Amino acid sequence: MVSSKILIIVIHPDLENSVVNKRWINELKKYPEKYVVHNLYNVYPNGQIDVKKEQELVEGFDKIIFQFPFFWFNCPPLFKQWLDEVLLYGWAFGSNSGYKLGSKKIALAISAAIDKDDYHPSGKYKYTMEHLLAPFELTFDYIKADYRPAFILYGLEFHATEERIENSAQQYLDYLSTF
Repeated sequence: MVSSKILIIVIHPDLENSVVNKRWINELKKYPEKYVVHNLYNVYPNGQIDVKKEQELVEGFDKIIFQFPFFWFNCPPLFKQWLDEVLLYGWAFGSNSGYKLGSKKIALAISAAIDKDDYHPSGKYKYTMEHLLAPFELTFDYIKADYRPAFILYGLEFHATEERIENSAQQYLDYLSTF
């Protein structure tokens, strides 16, 4: 049976020292009837992913969010490893029995240190966030998932006020309510 809850897969290598991602998780945990939080770094501290367990978990949800901090213009290494090991031929793509994530709604929830204006062709980093996230979109399109626009909180390096972080938790919940 597929759950009507949203699966939030958290991939943060230092959640204990996180401000934003930890706040988002605390907010999500107030609504166990709506969200299931699955923290990859807690479940797999040694990096040994139980592929079958992960496949069975995601099969049980129609809506999946991957939540992580954006650093070095990419995702944390355990997320890349998860994609490589869990999205296998014959399960996620490539055969009659594949495409187990087909039609599932999938999106990213990202905390980014850099200001949004810097992610622009005329900005400091020359590329938009949409350009930098294209490999994720292509990956999820390839496995026939229903990839949705990301939730992104920008500018945390210099603008991480307590009020802004509190507001972002509500904005995240608002985003999830329309997901």
